[in-house]
Amino acid sequence: MSYMNCWEFKKCGREPGGVKAAELGICPAASEQRTNGINRGVNGGRACWAIAGTLCGGKVQGAFAAKIGNCLTCEFYQRVGMEEGVNHQSSKDILAKLQ
Repeated sequence: MSYMNCWEFKKCGREPGGVKAAELGICPAASEQRTNGINRGVNGGRACWAIAGTLCGGKVQGAFAAKIGNCLTCEFYQRVGMEEGVNHQSSKDILAKLQ
């Protein structure tokens, strides 16, 4: 089974080499190496809800506390939780890696 990263699922184009990377910059989720491998993602690709500065809904999202409410209703967030099941890394664990 292939596990999608957020930029693949959302088709935002902000991954390295993506169609919007030059215009909007590379997304922090695509470049955050401290979260590489979490929930079987590349960099922060499957931990995007814990990474500040991602672009969702057409605007830059802030810190975890400001954005988690939106993330909890996100189809991608829910998909990762379903795919990972009991092995789903908690936001608390992800945030600890980012400190």
